[in-house]
Formats: sequence, structure tokens, C-alpha cells
Amino acid sequence: MKQDTPATSPCRFVFRGKVREITEIDPTLTVLRWLREHEDAPGTKEGCAEGDCGACTVAVGSLDAGGALRYQAINACINFVPALHGKHLVTVEDLKGVDGGLHPAQQAMVEAGGSQCGFCTPGFVMSLFVMRHTGPAPDRRGISDALAGNLCRCTGYGPILQAAERMYGLDAPELDADGAITGMLRGLQDDATVSVGSGGRRWYSPATVAELARLAEAHPEATIVSGATDVGLWVTKQQRVLNPLIYTGRVAELREIRVADGWLEIGAGATYTDAAAVIARHYPDFGELVRRIGAVQVRNAGTVGGNIANGSPIGDTPPALIALGARLVLRKGAARREIPLEDFFIEYGRQDRAPGEFVAQVRVPLLAAGAQFRCYKLSKRFDQDISAACGAFHMILEDGVARDVRICFGGMAGVPQRAARAEQALEGKAWTEDAVQAAMAAMTGDYTPLTDMRASAAYRMTAARNLLYKFWLETSGGAADTRILDADALEA
Repeated sequence: MKQDTPATSPCRFVFRGKVREITEIDPTLTVLRWLREHEDAPGTKEGCAEGDCGACTVAVGSLDAGGALRYQAINACINFVPALHGKHLVTVEDLKGVDGGLHPAQQAMVEAGGSQCGFCTPGFVMSLFVMRHTGPAPDRRGISDALAGNLCRCTGYGPILQAAERMYGLDAPELDADGAITGMLRGLQDDATVSVGSGGRRWYSPATVAELARLAEAHPEATIVSGATDVGLWVTKQQRVLNPLIYTGRVAELREIRVADGWLEIGAGATYTDAAAVIARHYPDFGELVRRIGAVQVRNAGTVGGNIANGSPIGDTPPALIALGARLVLRKGAARREIPLEDFFIEYGRQDRAPGEFVAQVRVPLLAAGAQFRCYKLSKRFDQDISAACGAFHMILEDGVARDVRICFGGMAGVPQRAARAEQALEGKAWTEDAVQAAMAAMTGDYTPLTDMRASAAYRMTAARNLLYKFWLETSGGAADTRILDADALEA
């Protein structure tokens, strides 16, 4: 019996107080270009076109699991318009009150002198707007984290940080006071597959994992896109023409996160923001690593599964996950298979994923008694930077002996790769400096790193070996200071 094809619908989202409906559109038209070229909304600026500078920041509202309206900041320059389905798009032009007055985020920037040339200012304002409406006033570190994805070259951050603090003393309008936006968004929630496009190119946005599996099998050549923090650059920087695209962002099953039977299970569609708190609770160092992936705008869109599926040798989550012994669940049609995550990466640009198959979930074992786990990211700046090298280290320390040693690095090879020789030098040995020095020497046989714009091969090898030594310093019971104090501690 032939299975019925699920109903399809156009892309519908709320903008300027109305539901907008789009059926014909370039499936990779960015929100930024749509605003500037089609909607006469030039307040959203283009700076880098790669989700780095934050000049394009907009706010996107959606309904959470409890039906409440929540806003997040995203980069309009690398997010595609069809991904707005079922959401509320807010730009800097929308912030003025009914009386034409400024929003507290804008007023505070004026009062603190937070703008000079003004090009970056709308992006800062939108980040401040979201921060103002998503919780109590944060401390200075929280403000810095919220603004890490917004770059300013002329004002400097002092006045902008002051504006962030000042705006909490100003009355802010209640968002959606009459419930109109929430009501419109509720009316847009359904299980129909969004199907839009033009010129023979299509965008599919299924609402269920079963329909996602069907579409992936029907279109094995499709680009599967989640947060577009990588795929967006294929369009804006590489000028690639993608067709068709299958979007995972509406599939609730793929955003599920749970802890059960000794495992942390993270759906492939869970964003970094979705997963950050639970990761930090069970693996604190991994939580700090997630905090340094991109910035808020990137973490609100980018997904854990996407960071794995794209197979990048410099993705930050795979080294930590491999060191922890994570397993990957893949799905094709109704069939599921599970493999060690490290086996997914075959060689540069090649992964163990069949046509029509997609990453569904990553399963991470919880730390056992005696487990020691650390991960370290080396980059030229703290926030918003690609790793020169990212290392993760795991072992079980039993009576001073190292067991289940797992060391993995990104940025040292064509794929995230374990340091097999260094592991062998440590396995079953007393956890001593001599053993670690021997493992550091053995590591030279594990990797043949490249020289590129981020680091030389010699730097990468020296740094990787030294990070193993740092791991020993932090787990050997000594009192060495190995961490840089955060800004709040330095000011104190």
C-alpha cells in the first residue's frame, strides 16, 4: 500500500505585526538580504557575511515547550529565510515604542555614548534587546558573553558594557502584552512539511523525524541543514548553489536531551544553547568549551549534530566527545545504527554516512568513579575564533594508575583523531611525571599537523604535548595554577 505523502505548506512567520506567507523564494536567500533587498529594512547591516561580526544581529521569537514566547539573537547573514517558519522576526526598526520613543537598549547606548560610527550599533542593540528580555541583569561576565558576537572597532567596549548595565534601570515595554504575537505563532504550529523554492530549487522543512527520514531517502543528494552556521558560509563565501535542502530545525524529536541509564543522549538537532547547561553540569570543562564555540548568535543556531555531521577537522565538540567515548546514532529510513563516534570520521571530507542517512543522536557516557576529564581550546582570541588545536583528555585514575586513557585532538590531522601512541604509553602506568613525559614524546608519532594561517605545525605539536602535561598538572594532586582567571576575578 502506497504511503500518503504528508501535507505541505508555504513558509509562514510573523513580521511587523502580521503573518507573512512565502511560497516562491530562493531557498538559500539569507534573512539579511531579504530584509535589505526586499523589505526596505536597512538597519540590519552586513559586515562579514559569516556570522562573526554581529552587525546583522536580529531577534527571533519562538514558542517553547510550555507555549511561552522566547527570543534569541541570531546572525541574519547566514540564516536562510525559510528557516523562519513558525517564528517571529524582530529587527532594530521594530524596537521603538508606540509613542516613537527608544527602547531601553537604545536609550542606554545613547546615554553611555556607546556609538561612534554607528555601523555596528544596530547589532549591539539587538543583542542588548534580547538580553534585557530574557532574564535578570547578568554580571559583567554574563554581559561579555552576551556581546562576544558583536564586534566594534571604534567605540571600544567600555561604554557599551556600561550601556548594558544602565538599560536595566530603564523601564522596558512588555513584549507581546496583548498576546497577539503568541496567538499568531500558535496558529502557525502544525505537522505539515514546509516546501518552498524557485527556479527548480527546493527547501523542505519536515516537522517529524519520520518525514525527515522519508525526505532524506527520497533526496539522497540533498544538503541537510540545521543551524546553517557552516552551510550558510557555503552560500555567502563559496557561492555554492545548493539543491535541494532539508532543514531539521522543526523536528522536535531531534532536539530532545535526556540523561538515562548512565548516558547523556543529545538529539542531533539540539543547539549548543539547548545543550550547554546539561553538558556543563556533567562535564564542566566541556561546558567551558561550548561557551567558546562561536558566540551567542552562533550557539543559538548551531547544533551539536551539525558540528559532527559536517566532518570538519577543526570542529570543537568531536575531540571532547571522542575522548569521553561517545557513540553516534545514524538513521536511514526506519533503520538505525550506532557506531563509536571516532569511527564516523574516515578521512578529510569523508564520513561513514550512506546516501540518505543522517545523524540522529549522540550518546555520551557519564563519567565513572575516578574519571578525570579535561579539554582545552587554543585559539588566537578567547571568543569567536577557530581552534588552532583543541585537545581532550580522559582517564580513570585507580590507586594512582591510569586506565581507559583516551586522548583526542582536533586541528592536528585531517579528522578529529586519537593519540594512540601516547595513550599506549600511559595505559596501565603509574600516573607520574616520567610516564607523562614518555607519552609526550610518543605523541610525535601520532600526528603530522599542517601549517596554516592559524598555527605552524611546530606550534601545534609543541602545544599538544604541553596540553598533556597540563592535564597531568591538573590531575596529579599538585597546586600548580594552570587556568587564567576570568575578568571578574582579575578586577576583584
